[in-house]
Amino acid sequence: MIVKNLVNVQDSLIENVSLIAVSKTKPASDIQTLYDAGQRAFGENKVQELVEKYEVLPKDIEWHLIGHLQSNKVKYIAPFVHLIHGVDSFKLLKEINKEGVKCNRIIPCLLQFHIAQEETKFGFSFEEAQEMLESNEFVELQHVAIHGVMGMASFTEDENQIHEEFQTLHNYFQLIKSHFFKFNSDFKEISMGMSGDYKIAMEEGSTMVRVGSSIFGSR
Repeated sequence: MIVKNLVNVQDSLIENVSLIAVSKTKPASDIQTLYDAGQRAFGENKVQELVEKYEVLPKDIEWHLIGHLQSNKVKYIAPFVHLIHGVDSFKLLKEINKEGVKCNRIIPCLLQFHIAQEETKFGFSFEEAQEMLESNEFVELQHVAIHGVMGMASFTEDENQIHEEFQTLHNYFQLIKSHFFKFNSDFKEISMGMSGDYKIAMEEGSTMVRVGSSIFGSR
C-alpha cells in the first residue's frame, strides 16, 4: 500500500521537484520497503529517531532533519545528515558549523523562515536572516553551506492564505539569492509543502516537498 501511495505522490510532482518521504514515527521496515521501491530521501523530526534509523538502514539513504533542532543535539547527526531544513537561529547555525569542523565536513542547511500566522512555528524573520548574512561572523563559517530556504504554511483551510505564505517564502528566496548567493549554484532549494498543501507549494515554486501521511498513512 505505501509503495502505491509513494508512486501516486511521485506521479503528482512537477518537474524538478524532489520528494522527501517523511518517515517520522514510522518503523524502519516501512522505510526499507520504500527504499526497495527506489526512494532515497527520507525526513525525520527527532534526532534520536533519525540516529536509530540511520544505524539500521542502508547507508546511501539521504537523511533530512526537518524538525526543530536543538543546539545540543547537532553532534549526533553532524557526521551523516544530508540536509538540515530547520536552521532557525544564528546560534544553531554556529553550532552546526562547530560540529562540521569536528567531522571535517561541510553540512548543507536551509534557513527556516516564519511565514505562518501561527505563533508556534519556528523561523527567522527576513530582517533577522539579512542581518546574519551581512555579518562578518557568518562569512567566517566554513563548515556550513546554505542551500536555500524552508517554511511551513499556516494549518488552515484557506487556500488563498497558503498561497500568500508560500509566495512570501519564494520572495525571500529570490531576495536572498540575488543579494548573497548570486553566483552560488548550490543555493537553489525552496523546501515548502507537506501532504495537505504540497500541490499549492509546487505552484508557488517549491523545489522540495516533505510528504508523510499521503505516503505512510495518518499517524
